[in-house]
Amino acid sequence: MSLTAADIMTRIVLTAGADDPVAKIARLLSDHKISAVPVCDEAGHLLGMVSEGDLMRPFSKDHDLKREWWLEMLAEGAQLAPAFVTYVKADHRRAADLMTSPVITATEDMTVPDLAELLSGHLIKRVPVLRDGKITGIVSRSDIVRALAYTPEEEGV
Repeated sequence: MSLTAADIMTRIVLTAGADDPVAKIARLLSDHKISAVPVCDEAGHLLGMVSEGDLMRPFSKDHDLKREWWLEMLAEGAQLAPAFVTYVKADHRRAADLMTSPVITATEDMTVPDLAELLSGHLIKRVPVLRDGKITGIVSRSDIVRALAYTPEEEGV
């Protein structure tokens, strides 16, 4: 019997609301040491995903803020640099402005090989698992690697 998304997914999923500001999302990611958060409506339906990359987008070469500035602001150690904190506080964008939508999703009965193919085929790092449009969990690449590491090998393979 193959492992499924329901077997390996993280069941407690932190979410953001569509109107959550950048500072709140950055704090959520930082405080919980996660790299992305699903964005849901009040009823719990998935609207999009916001990742660290989405938060960093203003610092790309196509924007006025340059990568060097970003790195300098983060280089002061574990605490965020004051200038970076000031920038984040002044950023009036919301989750709805930053999120990726539509989101690639999985179902609870998807097998680990199918999940791996989904992630690699779409070049994504995680996938929300849905039932009736609501998140029941999330599967990351590390969940798949962990499943592979602890799955007994079949004889003769």
